[in-house]
Amino acid sequence: MTDTITVIPGDGIGQEVVPVAVSVLDEVGEFAFEEYDAGDAVQAETGEALPAETRRAVEGSDATLFGAAGETAADVILPLRAAVESFVNVRPARAYPGVDALRPETDIVFLRENTEGVYAGHENRLSDDLSTLTRVVTDSASRRLAEFACDYVADGGGEFTVAHKANVMRETDGRFREAVLDVAEERGVPTDEVLMDAFATQVCLSPSAFDIVVCPNLAGDVLSDLAAGLVGGLGLLPSANIGEERALFEPVHGTAPDIAGEGVANPVATVSSAAMCCEFLGHDEGAERVRQAVLEVLADGPRTPDLGGEATTEDVERALLDRL
Repeated sequence: MTDTITVIPGDGIGQEVVPVAVSVLDEVGEFAFEEYDAGDAVQAETGEALPAETRRAVEGSDATLFGAAGETAADVILPLRAAVESFVNVRPARAYPGVDALRPETDIVFLRENTEGVYAGHENRLSDDLSTLTRVVTDSASRRLAEFACDYVADGGGEFTVAHKANVMRETDGRFREAVLDVAEERGVPTDEVLMDAFATQVCLSPSAFDIVVCPNLAGDVLSDLAAGLVGGLGLLPSANIGEERALFEPVHGTAPDIAGEGVANPVATVSSAAMCCEFLGHDEGAERVRQAVLEVLADGPRTPDLGGEATTEDVERALLDRL
């Protein structure tokens, strides 16, 4: 049966890089693509950043490929993650050959809880002087993340690190820590743990000390962006929002309004997200072909201006398709 992928280019360079990823996917598998709108432009036109028909399409497809949204990002990406019932955000931070990286030995995958924490949306402005934010952590969501982490490392016989701040947030991060470590112990998966602020220092000094890092929601967001700085920036990094039956794939970079429309956006992060999409849908060979093509293009060129070259987005697309 043909897998259906909802395609949402969104705003800015999303309009330029997502079509490249679609071309790459079309080269390595049989997929049915259905394109829908979301983001600033559609809000200006219709009053809705995420139209109901777009959300319904996401809920009914096997996977979704998303580009970027501008000012409406929170109104788009959080509901999209909910639409695929995502419970984990998988975000690799890897240095690539041919890319000038601050710490080229970096190769870390962050597994970030994706439903709660401070992103659960419980904020209140109680007075002219006081606002509050309620942090939500449940045993069930923490254990589900831990089960995913155990499965993720199982093939390699590996282990993972739990990053938390349970020494201060004793009830919330304390619950998260206990649940994750309990599941790992039940599954026989070795773990270690680190306070998230200590991790922020250690990962800069010795990134090779970390492999798989399991985090609460906000910590995973911030720490994975920190690691991006070690490998050349956000522009190369993919991500996956995984649910039980469907998933959402997106580059970590934003809309890049400074270069939008100029035809020089780097499509590698979106193409790498498409490789993760392939893998999720069971097309492992296709995913590996895409990753190998990305590695070869990054090593040999052509390169877009963000990587010191003069290539256009179209030049990189042609090079990727040639290698495929």
